[in-house]
Amino acid sequence: MDLTGAHQYGYYLPYQVWEMYTDMPPNRGANDEREVKVLWQDGRVTDSCIHWYSGGKSRREYRLTRFGKDFPFRTFDNLGDMLVLVPENHKFFRCYVLDQDEDMDEIQLSLGVEAVDGWAAYQAGRPPVSETAEECVERNFRAFLAPLEVFPDTASFAKQARDALEECIKNFGVLPANDRLVRLVKGEYRLFQMVERQVCQKHIQKLFKNVDDFLDTAKSFLNRRMSRAGRSLENHVAYVLNSAGVKFDARPKIDGKVEPDILIPGKAEYNDPEFPADRLCIVGVKTTCKDRWRQVLNEGKRIRQKHILTMQRGISANQLKEMMLANVTLVVPESLHADYPKESGANIVTVEQFIGTIKSAKSTV
Repeated sequence: MDLTGAHQYGYYLPYQVWEMYTDMPPNRGANDEREVKVLWQDGRVTDSCIHWYSGGKSRREYRLTRFGKDFPFRTFDNLGDMLVLVPENHKFFRCYVLDQDEDMDEIQLSLGVEAVDGWAAYQAGRPPVSETAEECVERNFRAFLAPLEVFPDTASFAKQARDALEECIKNFGVLPANDRLVRLVKGEYRLFQMVERQVCQKHIQKLFKNVDDFLDTAKSFLNRRMSRAGRSLENHVAYVLNSAGVKFDARPKIDGKVEPDILIPGKAEYNDPEFPADRLCIVGVKTTCKDRWRQVLNEGKRIRQKHILTMQRGISANQLKEMMLANVTLVVPESLHADYPKESGANIVTVEQFIGTIKSAKSTV
C-alpha cells in the first residue's frame, strides 16, 4: 500500500518487499522493467510496467507506470490517496485507489498493518512486514509482554513505548520533536502487534461455535485496534508538548459540548474573556485528515486560526488551498514535508516550529 498517491512518474512501490510483485531483484547499478496487466476498481485494464531504477546511493526504487490516456486515479487531486495493490502473480495485479479516510483506516485495521512509513505489506499466514527494532527496544518490549494475559489500556502502551525509546536511544529526550513523535508512533504500533499476537492467540486457535461466534470475536479485535489507533497519536503529542513545557488541556469540554483534541493553554484561559484570543490555540490531532480536517472548524468559536497535527503523507494542492482559506494551519513532522505540493501556498509547519511559535512571547496563534 502506498500513501504518497500520484507521482509524475508513477506509483512508488517499496523495494523491501519486491518479491511480492516482481521477479526483478533490486540490484545496485541496474535498471530493468517488466510488463504487467492491472485491473482497476472501475473495470479498466491497463498495460502497465514495473520499473526498477538504481543510480548512486540515494536512488533505489521500483515504480508502477504506464496507465494510458485519461487515467482517473493519478491526478494532483489524488495526492494523499492510498493505492492498494493486490498481485495475483508477477504479471497481473488488481489495484484500488482509496480517497476516504474511513476506507484507508478500515483496510489497515482489517489486515493488521499500519502504513507509518508510507507503505505496509500483508502476506497471508505471515506477520506484517515491519522494521527490525533495536535489540534494546526488543528486550524492553518482550519484558513488558511476558506477563500479559489481557490488553493494557492505550496510556500503558504509550508509556511503555516511550520508556523503551528513552532507555535505548541515546539522547532521545533531546531529539527534535518531529523525530521523537514519528519514532514513538512506530514503536508503539510494533508493541501493539506483539501484545495482540500473544493475547489473542488463544482466541484465534479455538474452534468457533458458528459464524456469529467468529464474527463477534473478529469484531472485538477490530474495535480494539480502532480504539488504540484513535488515541495513540494523541498520547504521543501530549508527551511532546509536556516535554517542551507547553501548557494544554486534552479533550476539554468548551462552548457547551465541543471537545477539541488539544486546547492551549487550557480551558480556564479559554473561558476567561480577558485572556487574549490570539494566544489561544486549538489543535486537532488526526492520523489522516483528507476528510476529517473540517471537524476542527466547529471547535472553539473564540479561535479564528485552527491547527491540525497529522501524520498524513501528502494532501492535494486543492485541499491545501481549501484549508488555507478556512484558516487552518497544518502541523506535520518535518520528514513528511517533501510529500506535500509546494505550489499550494498553504501554511505547513513542522512540529518544532509549532512548539516554537507557541512558546514565543510574540505568539500570534
